[in-house]
Amino acid sequence: MMHITPLCTAAQEQACADLLAHSDPWLTLGYGREQLLRTVRLPERERYVAYIGEQLAGLLLLNLQGTFAGYIQTIGVAAALRGQGCGTELMAFAEARIFRDHANVFLCVSAFNGAARRFYQRLGYAEVGELTDFLVAGHSEWLLRKTRGPITRLQR
Repeated sequence: MMHITPLCTAAQEQACADLLAHSDPWLTLGYGREQLLRTVRLPERERYVAYIGEQLAGLLLLNLQGTFAGYIQTIGVAAALRGQGCGTELMAFAEARIFRDHANVFLCVSAFNGAARRFYQRLGYAEVGELTDFLVAGHSEWLLRKTRGPITRLQR
């Protein structure tokens, strides 16, 4: 059973950066461990780690501020645990947290990452638009959204 808790320690930050540095899309996009460590340490993000027993199973970085409040900035699952439901459980956790305060969940997925695109589609995410050359030149990201309605409702 997976246990999700706030990311709190420098050791957890290091382990999360290592997890990301050895997986796509970060490998294909050319992101190194130090750059990913800076991402894991970004201020004003809600940061979570998931464990199965003592093993790091995954992480979540959520941005809950600004126009796209409810943005899943980063989700990562340990390579040895992929295909075992960890990603689905992390996404359910992220959605529950975001929908508690916001009407929409947003995320980006690399165009070349077909498995992730299919995963998010199965979870009910709709493609909003393509962001060409968004992270690095020559690669596109797709902005995805799952919604419970508009941010505000017009009153008549």
